[in-house]
Amino acid sequence: MDAVSTTANIVESSSLLLAVFIPLLGSIVVMMLKNNPNLREFTSSCASILLFIIVLSFIPAIRAGKTLEYSLFHLLPGLSITLRADGFSMIFALVASSLWMIAVYYSMGYMRSLEEHAQTRFNACFALAIFGAIGVALSDNLFTLYLFYEIVSICTYPLVAHHQDDEGYAGARKYIVYLTATAKFFLLPAMILIYVLVGNLDFPHDIFTGMLPDDTKSWIVVMLYVFCLFGFAKNGIMPLHHWLPGAMVAPTPVSALLHAVAVVKVGVFCTTRTMLYVFGVDTMNRLNLGIPTAYFVSFTIIMGSIIALSKDNLKARLAYSTVSQLSYIILGVALLTPHGINGGLIHIVNHAFSKITLFFVAGAIYVVTHKKNISEMGGLGRSMPFTFGAFAVASLSMIGAPPVAGFVTKWYLLVGSMEAHQVGILLVLIASTVLNVGYFAPVAYHAFFGKRPEGEAETGIKEAPLSMLIPILIAVTISVIIGGYPNFMMQFVKVVTG
Repeated sequence: MDAVSTTANIVESSSLLLAVFIPLLGSIVVMMLKNNPNLREFTSSCASILLFIIVLSFIPAIRAGKTLEYSLFHLLPGLSITLRADGFSMIFALVASSLWMIAVYYSMGYMRSLEEHAQTRFNACFALAIFGAIGVALSDNLFTLYLFYEIVSICTYPLVAHHQDDEGYAGARKYIVYLTATAKFFLLPAMILIYVLVGNLDFPHDIFTGMLPDDTKSWIVVMLYVFCLFGFAKNGIMPLHHWLPGAMVAPTPVSALLHAVAVVKVGVFCTTRTMLYVFGVDTMNRLNLGIPTAYFVSFTIIMGSIIALSKDNLKARLAYSTVSQLSYIILGVALLTPHGINGGLIHIVNHAFSKITLFFVAGAIYVVTHKKNISEMGGLGRSMPFTFGAFAVASLSMIGAPPVAGFVTKWYLLVGSMEAHQVGILLVLIASTVLNVGYFAPVAYHAFFGKRPEGEAETGIKEAPLSMLIPILIAVTISVIIGGYPNFMMQFVKVVTG
């Protein structure tokens, strides 16, 4: 039995390597099939499905309380590239792998409908971005996390610059400069100093103790914490958020990738992984790092929402919504209470499915009508009822209304703020909910009850192609399901919090 058990553990751990390299292999095959569009997209689809199946295969072991590990190689004593699947990993790995499947099919319809150029490069870079995202999810130490974090930045640059015009290159330059500069100037020095202090960069197996020795001077811990918070600039915290709206020049599937599947989720995942596993709940409580962080990101929550209110361009409004919503995740973890941490981590999932729906809808509207501004969308809901119906439901999730996924987030965050005795945070959450209503509700109302622009007929406009509409409906349906039945994903969150 011991030999059988050992063999099973080896197979389970080896599947971590397979999970990381499936998207990498998929991108290579896609590039080789550049002259065969159908086979190229079939390869992307198969790779996404296979990745999802492999990630699902981790669930029995994680449920049984196991942690899967696979060491690729060691560079220095205490410094290795090692993969690990635990409850925290599964939160992001399941999101990234499942949404990649949906995004692949949506992208086919979008790119072909608009006859976009460089579709091979697009598909290959999309797969490479998922390669980086899954690597981040399955990182066992801060060094491995850093490497895959940088891979995501590099591989998404061509996607942001996809249109290869002045606007695209400007947005891509801002994107890469912000993300690589913050990683080099903040994150890399912090990582080196942590290695010097600890002797390794391995994450512990609980969220309480952290990595740093108890005798580390307080000012050093605080400095390292601030460097890590700003070093992961993909988290969208103000004032290092400008890259995110600037990246909206990219095609809509890229915007969906940035906001829901990979980039910003990599940012908040890395930030919260560092908060809980590098510093730990006990250290953050002792040095009073949590509540000041919660109030600091509250500014981003409120200001992101206020700026979103002023945007007529739909993708720009959604971009600033993302800036705001990402900070819910950090705020929840920063409360350092069980409900607060649960609410922050589950929002990684809830925000992903709802926000990808919203961006998919923006893309469908553009493909059918070439409209980008909300003021031009009056009456479109009557011609595209399924599309705008999905937008309305996903908006409810962003607002935090039952029974959609976002309600679970808001419930846990509100309870967490009361557990922490922070009335100020409670008021921030209430105010942000009102602002959410202010910038989401008018879009759906204008679409269903507004008047069409002067001289524009009601007829002639219909739903987007099924290759785009079906992914929209799947994503919004999952958002409703995980709102009504949150326990499937909450089981992994509760593995983290104990």
